[in-house]
Formats: sequence, structure tokens, C-alpha cells
Amino acid sequence: MSDACLFCRIARGDLPAHRVYEDDQILAFLDLHPIRPGHCLIIPKEHHPFFEDLPEALATRITTCAQRLARHMKVLYPVRRVALFYTGIHVAHAHAHVVPMHHEHDVSSQAYLRDGVLDFAIVPQLAADEGAAISDALAAAFSG
Repeated sequence: MSDACLFCRIARGDLPAHRVYEDDQILAFLDLHPIRPGHCLIIPKEHHPFFEDLPEALATRITTCAQRLARHMKVLYPVRRVALFYTGIHVAHAHAHVVPMHHEHDVSSQAYLRDGVLDFAIVPQLAADEGAAISDALAAAFSG
């Protein structure tokens, strides 16, 4: 783990996060600037800069967690689709996004590109109380 890496610091518990799932190798938590309510990130606890650096078993573990979250999101929100993608735009620590899709363009980056294609807009930050309620609802996917 790195002292400078934001996600390593979250994985260690040095920084707060609305945790949805955690085991000895991965952590799922709410994105601080969600595309839609329920937008989660899944990270390996061990530092890997890019998703292609992930050992196959760890990538599979992340995908399995994402599938479980997606099935629960479809019931919780009710949506027909849930997106899974890796970006790594702002933090060089492999991380998967799991996003319930209320609209076909939810993951087309339009929320990030509202100021034009040459600028990157930060979507509004998730309120702490809303994050706590959402993470509790999503965590139910792992309680049985």
C-alpha cells in the first residue's frame, strides 16, 4: 500500500468511506461523486495501478462482487441494467465502477462532460447522510 494513494488510504481505514462490502482482498464503497445513487467502487486492497495489472484471481473476485451488487441494485432501484467498468482517470489504483443505469447514457460520461469535451466536470458530492443510507441498503446484498 502507498501512503500517497487515496484508495490505499481508504482501504487501510485512514480515510472515511461508505463501505458496502469488505473482505481480506477487496473493498466496495460508494463513489463520493456518484453518477447515480448506488454508484459503487470496488478496489483491491493491495495497490495495483491499473486494472490490467490485477492478478486474474483478484480481477475475478472484483467481478464476482460486482455481479452480486448488480443483482441487488436491480431490485433496490429497480433498473434493467447495471454497468461495470474500470476507468482509473483520477486515481492510479485499479478500481471498478458499478452503476445502476436509470438511463441508457448514465455511463457515457455525460455527467462528467457537462462543461464540454475539453473540460472535466466534477459531479456533485454525495451527502454523508444519503451515503450512509445507500451503503446500508446495498450492504444487504452480502448479508445472506
